[in-house]
Amino acid sequence: MQRQASGKEATTSHSSATGQSSHEPSHEAGKVGVLGLVAIIISAMVGGGIFDLPQNLSQHTSAGGQIIAWFITGIGMWFIATMFRVLANVHPELNDGMYNYAYQGFGRFAGFLVSFGYWICNCCALVAYGILLTSTLNAFIPIFGDGNTVPAIITASAVVWLSFLFGCRGIRSNKVVYIIGTVCKLIPIAIFLVAMIAAFKLSVFLYGFWGFNAQGQPLAFHWDSVFHQVSSSMLVTLWLFIGIEGAVVVSGEAKSQQAVSKATVTGFIGVLTLYTLVSLLPLGSFSAEQIAQIDNPAMAALLAAVVGPWGRTVVTVGIIISVLFAMLVWMVMLSQMPYYGAKDGLYPRMFTYVNKHGAPRNSMLVATIICQVLFILTYFLGNNVWNTITSITATLAMPCYLLCCMYLVKVSRPKQLWPEHCTFSQKYGFAVGILGTLFALFLVSAAGLHYLSMVCVVYVCGIGLFIAGRRQSGAHGSVVQLFTPRERIAAVAIIAVAIYGIVYTARYGL
Repeated sequence: MQRQASGKEATTSHSSATGQSSHEPSHEAGKVGVLGLVAIIISAMVGGGIFDLPQNLSQHTSAGGQIIAWFITGIGMWFIATMFRVLANVHPELNDGMYNYAYQGFGRFAGFLVSFGYWICNCCALVAYGILLTSTLNAFIPIFGDGNTVPAIITASAVVWLSFLFGCRGIRSNKVVYIIGTVCKLIPIAIFLVAMIAAFKLSVFLYGFWGFNAQGQPLAFHWDSVFHQVSSSMLVTLWLFIGIEGAVVVSGEAKSQQAVSKATVTGFIGVLTLYTLVSLLPLGSFSAEQIAQIDNPAMAALLAAVVGPWGRTVVTVGIIISVLFAMLVWMVMLSQMPYYGAKDGLYPRMFTYVNKHGAPRNSMLVATIICQVLFILTYFLGNNVWNTITSITATLAMPCYLLCCMYLVKVSRPKQLWPEHCTFSQKYGFAVGILGTLFALFLVSAAGLHYLSMVCVVYVCGIGLFIAGRRQSGAHGSVVQLFTPRERIAAVAIIAVAIYGIVYTARYGL
């Protein structure tokens, strides 16, 4: 049995100065509380990447550089996390935050771009986790290779379709599973941390604190060398924080926006602490050079070196559980934005259908089909498949963060009305918005023109959905008239950059 939410003209629901949402609040009973939201955030962020984190960072920098990289990443992502908290507090009526923030602040086309871009970002994340899952299974069944062989693609595709079937039961039905899955994935990580603490030696940690020269001698601090180490390792640390917005994305299913705020800060602090310990503690037993050369998954090899072969088995099982639950969470998260966008007339009405569990089934179905196509395409990416997919995923998320930060600047700037119920001061909100915007701009610039052009290719692929949604919501006129003058300029610019990306990729590859 299905029901259809009525699509309505977006301009009527988003043009008011008060920023009232067109999405009616549902009853609180059965909705997701703080603990469930924290579990969603941790499951989305702590996927499989943490199990290779020691090696990934040690390839770029030593202990000193890692500490600086985590410090910079922590401060920057704190502004991003706080931005979501402030906006959830200022506008508790805005469900599916990221999409609605862009819509309210910069119009329907900007809202659509954030919605569609983040939707495809989630699809790429699912594919990345499928690759990691099958490449890990290759240790037991050596037919999966790097995660993009034919058996690997078939296996990962089956897992995604199973995630779709489970996701159709709805967020409220699955919240207990999220909590159980989060606990299960943290157990092998906790065992690893206890073992690393027991084996930790301060003298080993401090030796070569700033790296080693070509002769293997410890280096003194030199800013040029350390800056290079930090900047290269930042790409690793930033990818790991994709998912911090998890509670905001499913905020329409939360008990309250206060729960969203608490879950965001709790999840952020917990995950930052976890990542820092996982990357730094092994340096008290092994040098960065030793860690950089060990086999994947790095955490399994390190634990086996300290406690014996059973350590590898524990971590490998942890990876499988971690990735399976992360894929489920991403499946649920990616269904939200097309659903809310369709309710506002930015997607075709088919995306508004929900099943008896309240899950946007059609939205998840189309996303699963997209993932299936992406899995097939990974066959042609060769050995660099993991780095390519994760880079595209991270780049797709960056414009979403940027527009949300810019929206906070817009609503908190001087002389703007500030809600009396807000627990944050207007000046605090403005400062967080400015600093978050600067950090988001840094992330966008760090991605590079090539990957940004590929993001534009993704946006161009979605413009047809935007046009269809506008038509079905009652908009009339030519295709050009469906866009405002500013939206036309933005669309032309996106198409131009996308053409550059296609030409560049055709010539030089990904």
